[in-house]
Amino acid sequence: MLRVSEIRLPIEHRADELAAAVAARLQVACSEISGLRVFRRSHDARKRGSPCFVYGVDVELPDEAAVLARLVGDRHVQRSPDLCYHPVGRAPAGPSARPVVVGFGPAGIFAALILAQGGFRPIVLERGKAVRERTQDTWKLWRGKVLDPESNVQFGEGGAGTFSDGKLYSQISDPGHYGHKVLEEFVRAGAPPEILWLAKPHIGTFRLVGIVERLRHEIERLGGEVRFRQRVTGLLSEGGQVRGVRLASGDEVRADQVILALGHSARDTFESLLQAGVAIEAKAFSIGFRIEHPQSLIDRARFGAWAGHPLLGAADYKLVHHCRNGRSVYSFCMCPGGTVVAATSEAERVVTNGMSQYSRNERNANAGIVVGVTPLDYPGGPLAGIELQRRLEARAFELGGGSYEAPAQLVGDFLAGRPSTRLGSVIPSYQPGVRLTDLSAALPDYAIAAIREALPAFDRQIRGFALPDAVLTGVETRTSSPLRITRGDDFQSVNVRGLYPAGEGAGYAGGILSAGVDGIRVAEAVIREILGGLRPPAPSS
Repeated sequence: MLRVSEIRLPIEHRADELAAAVAARLQVACSEISGLRVFRRSHDARKRGSPCFVYGVDVELPDEAAVLARLVGDRHVQRSPDLCYHPVGRAPAGPSARPVVVGFGPAGIFAALILAQGGFRPIVLERGKAVRERTQDTWKLWRGKVLDPESNVQFGEGGAGTFSDGKLYSQISDPGHYGHKVLEEFVRAGAPPEILWLAKPHIGTFRLVGIVERLRHEIERLGGEVRFRQRVTGLLSEGGQVRGVRLASGDEVRADQVILALGHSARDTFESLLQAGVAIEAKAFSIGFRIEHPQSLIDRARFGAWAGHPLLGAADYKLVHHCRNGRSVYSFCMCPGGTVVAATSEAERVVTNGMSQYSRNERNANAGIVVGVTPLDYPGGPLAGIELQRRLEARAFELGGGSYEAPAQLVGDFLAGRPSTRLGSVIPSYQPGVRLTDLSAALPDYAIAAIREALPAFDRQIRGFALPDAVLTGVETRTSSPLRITRGDDFQSVNVRGLYPAGEGAGYAGGILSAGVDGIRVAEAVIREILGGLRPPAPSS
């Protein structure tokens, strides 16, 4: 098949217009097209008066070689890539050692799935609960201010991405098309097929719950095992080679291959790994607030007269500003038609995140407005970034009144440097509630100064962004892992053989799709290691 990109059509167009536009681009008759499949659809709303859909399609023709020869040099017409997933190997017959996967977020799920599909029967150890029990525990915090430190937005089946917008797109380099494998497995588990071709696919929390559950059942059907409430507290090793893990219960699980897919909030596990001598380094992350606007304001700013059109849905945005003090401020994890949620995993701390359902039909839009920080801002070793996060989260708990309510301030008051005393037209969505205050005490001075400079700059890009009644809620600290568990080109820890750091917590992904892709890559590395170790030695010369 041929892949044709950059086919532009009006938002309201007939189905046959796409085939006609493709035929015109390829300089063939419509009757010559024997197959046509959309692989990507995005929208371009840069011209406010006339937004359009932009298609990429795979086309089947009787003489594709002739068409390619005629259109040589046209970068929008190419051979379609092979999107099929090709396993790297299968487990040998008979009993064999079982690899262990620690953590059951996106990286752990897809690492375990690839291992199970290859016949390697992985054992998954997840410190939290199954996703439906976990959902109930999460609601207890949101509705009743009761936190379970082992079952919350961060810990449990599905990982932190379960309580998010469910975004399934990424800017990672993916020459092997592993991202397509991730999306296909989601569709097989019940996700809407449109995620395979929408430019910015998402699922939403309620749908993710059932999808995650079905992925677990598939892993178990293939011989894998998922054990909940199993917190790893240490490594078993011998001569620089991992031999398994130790659990909080005192039990040990033996394995020569251990995948660490911990997520970015497994702080106690990071501490135990460092104590065990595993190579860990501090890395950059970001801190800031959540901002909420009426979704209708964002729709009008992005789509103009087309705002509210059902084919366009709720508008999103992506913003960045480089400040005079050398800092960069950017929008993070924008959730159209969503809510701001309590995302702490530790007692007496407040953390915010954003979440949307599949429909994205809540009143407000929200996004993180965050400032980049680096290890130069928090010297002190590999775990110093965690200590910065903890200080800011504890301060937010204090500013919010010490009850898991979050500190909040209106944008107009924040820019003017005065505390907020009453809400305006924007009603904050954060549960279990907000306490109005002065957020200038919630972050370091350099971050406050940067955000104050960035908000008016963002207003020049999206009219109304600095709306005085818009609400800032603090704090956003878990944008990504503040550390990296160092690994080599073989995906193994640089100083512990058989230990495979993976996903967002290990510092190698950011978001559901990239974490799933990294889980696949790491699982393949494990399979190669296992199969390589089973081969007989080469005959001596």
